[in-house]
Amino acid sequence: MSDLLKLLQAASFAAKKHIAQKRKGNDAAPYINHPLEVVNLLANVGKVKDYNVLIAAVLHDTIEDTETTKEEITELFGSDICEYVLEVTDDKSLPKAERKQKQIEHAPHLSQGAKLIKLSDKISNIRDVMENPPDGWSDERRLEYINWGEKVVAGLRGANKNLENHFDELISKKLFGK
Repeated sequence: MSDLLKLLQAASFAAKKHIAQKRKGNDAAPYINHPLEVVNLLANVGKVKDYNVLIAAVLHDTIEDTETTKEEITELFGSDICEYVLEVTDDKSLPKAERKQKQIEHAPHLSQGAKLIKLSDKISNIRDVMENPPDGWSDERRLEYINWGEKVVAGLRGANKNLENHFDELISKKLFGK
């Protein structure tokens, strides 16, 4: 199967897995918009051409946020793609504060491909928190989230200058909805 067909298969797979999910923002956008934005950032801002990274980016939240298993990902898309997905998957059995701390600690130790995915994921999530925050999030909570995201990204530095510059431009605003 060609790389492009495999990427489209992954997008379709992710859309089905996330079908009932919505983003937490005020507009409650379909969840699939997020992994599609992550892969778009990788391809168009980061100029990433590695299809395994792009495919894993589309699938990056399937194990963490749906009933998808690592066996499914491996069978359909291969072990290399599954490894990227697993690297960026949080252990939901841990308390949220511990998961967030682990992201900071693990960021410098991720593979190059996983760093690219995590960096694009942080850009997407922080942009949402800035422009379309979840209901009830105060400016203080939004700033805390952005500050935490900066700590994660600090461990990803050196992965992709274009994505890092894009991240830096985004957080330099810190003016919500502007």
